[in-house]
Amino acid sequence: MSSDWTCADHGKVQPWYVGTADVIPKVAATAQVPLWAPQLLISGWTVGGVGWCGDERAGASATVLAVSGPSPLGGPADMLLVSEEPGVGLGAALAGIPGLDPGSSADGSPDAKILAANHPTPLWRCDSADDRVAFVGEAHGVWLFAVLWPPAAELVLLEHVELHDLRHDQLSLAAGAPSPRLH
Repeated sequence: MSSDWTCADHGKVQPWYVGTADVIPKVAATAQVPLWAPQLLISGWTVGGVGWCGDERAGASATVLAVSGPSPLGGPADMLLVSEEPGVGLGAALAGIPGLDPGSSADGSPDAKILAANHPTPLWRCDSADDRVAFVGEAHGVWLFAVLWPPAAELVLLEHVELHDLRHDQLSLAAGAPSPRLH
């Protein structure tokens, strides 16, 4: 018997789980990578769930927090904040690209800058499916992806975005409807 999952395209993969905002403390307590959340949610934005890859023995080697709210250009918008060890592939999968990592996207000047745990963190646009836009950088020695729907929602990253690692302190986050982006 083995708890390993095998994919025909990617080989050995870790199990994927999705939960509502009420399981955030449990995920944060067992995660091996940051569970990023906006320090202050943008006005009108709510948390739509959490996802993680890993098992109970080793803890989560990838986490994602889903937030939703009004797009700066009108209409609804969704953002997934993914933190993962290299080789997991969650960020690439949610960005809608094949493979396990974003590839060589960190060429030239960054396309966005945020603060992650009070550290300036550059993000570069990476490949993504046509219905979304994805950015990737590095924070705390692991990948940090921001995946946004629709593509025009990338303007959210022009705001002063400050991410906080929920493994260290819990924030008061408004819970909203479950995000369809995690399924």
